[in-house]
Amino acid sequence: MVRSLTKLLTLNEFLALLEGDTAYELVDGRVIPKMSPKFFYASAQKNLLLILERWSQGRGRVEPEWAVTLKRNGNDWVPVPDLLYISYSRLAAEWMEDAPCPVAPELVIEIISPGQSFGEMTEKATDYLAAGVLRVWVVDTKAQSITVFAPDSLPKTYRGSTAIADPLFLDLNLIAQQVF
Repeated sequence: MVRSLTKLLTLNEFLALLEGDTAYELVDGRVIPKMSPKFFYASAQKNLLLILERWSQGRGRVEPEWAVTLKRNGNDWVPVPDLLYISYSRLAAEWMEDAPCPVAPELVIEIISPGQSFGEMTEKATDYLAAGVLRVWVVDTKAQSITVFAPDSLPKTYRGSTAIADPLFLDLNLIAQQVF
């Protein structure tokens, strides 16, 4: 368990603290607890995990709640995305360590929790893109939508039966209503 800390932590200090069932993120040297998931969040996460797990076979890894070490505004940043996908070309299939993901994944998925706003998630998506993540999906269970952020285009929101088509994820067949 992490105590309330006033001291700003380095990446190594943060990683040494993390033992227990609660997920924490490192943001600007501060330890931030993640929100406890509710039913709609958990259901969307499960559905996305199942769809992406089938698609990713032989291509890479899909992992829920796996911390990733990145840089944000020049500082160490350790977010814990709700889901991430990383190809074997970015992180070899043979890589096996009990550690945070050491490189920026191709895809990060954040599901808006109660108390979080779309604006906050948009800011986080921008930080992910600046850190080298190629796509960020922000999932809004209330609006039943998935907004896709990419470094070279404006965000695009998908609802209902419109397929998310992205050349980065060839052969992925996903429509928003499958998630909700």
